[in-house]
Amino acid sequence: MSNDLIAKTAIDRRMAEIITPVIEDMGYELVRVRLMGGKTNTLQIMAEKPEGGIEVDDCADISNAVSAVLDVEDPLTDAYTLEVSSPGIDRPLTRLKDFEEFEGYEAKLETSEMIDGRKRFKGVLAGVEDNDVLINIEEGTVGLQFDWLADAKLVLTDELIKDMLKARKDAGTLNEDHYDEIETSGSESEED
Repeated sequence: MSNDLIAKTAIDRRMAEIITPVIEDMGYELVRVRLMGGKTNTLQIMAEKPEGGIEVDDCADISNAVSAVLDVEDPLTDAYTLEVSSPGIDRPLTRLKDFEEFEGYEAKLETSEMIDGRKRFKGVLAGVEDNDVLINIEEGTVGLQFDWLADAKLVLTDELIKDMLKARKDAGTLNEDHYDEIETSGSESEED
């Protein structure tokens, strides 16, 4: 299966080869890596936990670990800034499993070649069949081979925002309960 959506260019793929083992050893997954040009190059790494989500502290840890490895490997000749971030709510969909996970949500897909006279497809994700990503567009359901995709991301909708915030809150509530078990002496109010 091609990893084109995680890493597009040759240098991105080289970076992915170096970064992936480091990130996976730490218990995270690489969502995307891009070297962005500009006054200074920015190496942008998107990562998350296998169950989704990532905290600021996690990003800092990844940043430190990746920096250390890149100093040794040194694949980039020019100066660059390292930026580690969460995929965000209107996240890029870079792996086949992302298309399964976000079935039912609106997405924009772009193919490298023309498919039926078009390259852009916007609609509701309808899951995955073998190596095909299914999407419901106005004309009906289309199956696009994962390898055909040049770019894919979720569309920021109210439903998506609401569900993501709820998921985060649910994750937070679990932690609070966990915290309450440990912290038995305090008399916290249940208002929150």
